[in-house]
Amino acid sequence: MNTINWDEFEHIHVIKKLKQILNAWWNIDVVFTDDRGKIKGFDSEKPGFNNPAITNIFSKEIGQNSAAEFVTQSLNELRTTQNSFLITKWSFAGFDAGVFPIMIGSDCVGSVLAMGFFRDQDISNRLPDFRSRMTEIGIPSAALEKAIPKLKYIDDQECNHFVEICNLMAQEILVLHLEISNREERIKELNKELGNRFKYDNMIGKSKPMQSLYALMDKIKGADSTVLIQGENGTGKELIAKSIHYNSHRKDKPFVIQNCSAFNDNLLETELFGHIKGSFTGAMKDKKGLFEMADKGTFFLDEIGDTSPQMQVKLLRVLQEGTFMPVGATENRKVDVRIVAATNRNLKEMVEQGTFREDLYYRLNVINIRVPPLRERKEDIPFLTDFFLNKIHETQGGTKRMLMKRALEKLYDYPWPGNVRELQNEIERLVVLSGDEHKLMPELLSPKILETSEKNKVQGARIHGKLKDALEDLEREMIREGLRRTGWNKSKLAKELGISRAGLIMKVEKYGLDKRKIVR
Repeated sequence: MNTINWDEFEHIHVIKKLKQILNAWWNIDVVFTDDRGKIKGFDSEKPGFNNPAITNIFSKEIGQNSAAEFVTQSLNELRTTQNSFLITKWSFAGFDAGVFPIMIGSDCVGSVLAMGFFRDQDISNRLPDFRSRMTEIGIPSAALEKAIPKLKYIDDQECNHFVEICNLMAQEILVLHLEISNREERIKELNKELGNRFKYDNMIGKSKPMQSLYALMDKIKGADSTVLIQGENGTGKELIAKSIHYNSHRKDKPFVIQNCSAFNDNLLETELFGHIKGSFTGAMKDKKGLFEMADKGTFFLDEIGDTSPQMQVKLLRVLQEGTFMPVGATENRKVDVRIVAATNRNLKEMVEQGTFREDLYYRLNVINIRVPPLRERKEDIPFLTDFFLNKIHETQGGTKRMLMKRALEKLYDYPWPGNVRELQNEIERLVVLSGDEHKLMPELLSPKILETSEKNKVQGARIHGKLKDALEDLEREMIREGLRRTGWNKSKLAKELGISRAGLIMKVEKYGLDKRKIVR
């Protein structure tokens, strides 16, 4: 039997909106139950029901037990019929309720229980029984008088819409559960395949892009070729350069780093190639350049794309001939250095624009390593956050902090323009703001992350106007968000939504959700 983490679904935006629609149109309240009718994802101290009668029922153990019995009997009845749901009177409460099973294959894992309405048009005939039952369980008279106007009659046409929304809610829970289960299964399979390999030196990640990166780095261990590392700021290009060096036969020799954007041309030249005493004002003695210091080792040239055309000529000479000339010198010096260069710029475009030498580009680009941005490997976020929290714990001591699931969900939603470095800063900020609390709550996250999380959720489900329009709005937004989430994989999304691929294509055309028309 599949187990569902019910506590998570109360916080899902789509489910909140569906509940809001049921509440706004018919004052209907909803709870979830497991396959035995036990209420799940429910806080008796903060029930949040629209109808005070339902609040009173679920505040008592006898009420929760009666609901469990009602759901169990309904599910048993559905097993013996061909019906997919049941709407009937809940005798304990005196009003009607609907039970909508949540099915995984042939297994019922729970239900959506929607309640607080009448299917009989003449409500006056039902109210005496309702009053009597509420009085028996001790609902205060003031609360009872507020509860009665909220009990609405639902005609056949409205009932069809009501059923559609409840089934949609059950389906949404199923899709989310399967998505979480599939993700966990993929992680288990990856763990089985890779063992404990979630780390390569100081790089963290089990995602497919990172595994491809590890495999490439394994292949170039014994090579001495020039490497060009390309990736956005904060992706860890320097970590990769260090790993290349310390896994090579040069690991016992120097590893030298220079950021090419840190100096102007004149200063960079003396840093790289050194100078001779008296070669310029202030040259009081000979200075050994970094190339010479890196002899027999590895030289990491960071931000190589920021070098001038003049400097590019001098670098090309070192790469081609292994020789350079210090500033003010008259003779070349020879070095044996492996070059690892890095940039966050598109060197190929720069070559086409004439701002980067083509011959230097091809000389650097013998082995190309593209570092995936964090937004392309979000499944690594739990491993990275765990690593950063452990690191902070080792440094500061005290209680180890724990990131709450809802906080992790919001980290998933954020695009991370600053990549791993930005994530590390965010975790450090969270720990500082949490004080002595060991649980890191989502409310402490940076405003930019919280705002992005809200924007990424399904927005704008209306609760006023025609129900048909409200359902179409919700359908449009669910398909739009689903297309983005699945990378426009219509077959996968159709399966998630429980409709045919042809049906999904028709809806995509109907709502104008072609990939080219959506502003990302």
